[in-house]
Amino acid sequence: MAEYVLPELRYDYSALEPHISGRIMELHHDKHHGNYVKGANEVLEKLGEAREKDDLTHLGGLQKALAFNVSGHVLHTLFWQNLSPKAGGRPEGELARAIEGDFGGFERFKRQLTEAASTIMGSGWSALTWEPVAKKLLVAQIYDHQSNINQAGLPIMVLDAWEHAYYLQYENRKTDFFDVVWKVWNWQDIGARFDAVRAANLDVSNAAG
Repeated sequence: MAEYVLPELRYDYSALEPHISGRIMELHHDKHHGNYVKGANEVLEKLGEAREKDDLTHLGGLQKALAFNVSGHVLHTLFWQNLSPKAGGRPEGELARAIEGDFGGFERFKRQLTEAASTIMGSGWSALTWEPVAKKLLVAQIYDHQSNINQAGLPIMVLDAWEHAYYLQYENRKTDFFDVVWKVWNWQDIGARFDAVRAANLDVSNAAG
């Protein structure tokens, strides 16, 4: 059975300084993200054992744990690739035009994504998602790792609002962290993801026949 693997960062831990410290990046990637990968693999193993024994007594708890850990792994993998040293600025091309059309401008989008992260009760994320039914961009709040996001919504840009993402450096000033992240967004990566998700099509009514 294939296992989840912790991906290596595409840059050094300290590459995002002074905006995000190397120590935070090391702990966040190696420990926190690593634990989600480990947890996902452990749950998959337990699910396999349960199927073999034909004993699904604890299936509800296992499914919840699987969703939590796999979603944590996916969101962090996306987050690392959304960031890049010597990046920031603004999106260009089709993504820029879509943000203008769906949010009324870049500054309004920036404010909404940041405010969505700032107003999460407890732990979670804010995300820029592609909604394939209406074919538009939306901002979503994600509580913990997997709730309150539109079904079929495909995240292309995520902002980690868990305390472990900022507290060692910014303490309780989480909005300071949300502000500086805009200086390291990898718009090339986010734009490429936008181009990819626009091909998603939920209308398969004519696919068979």
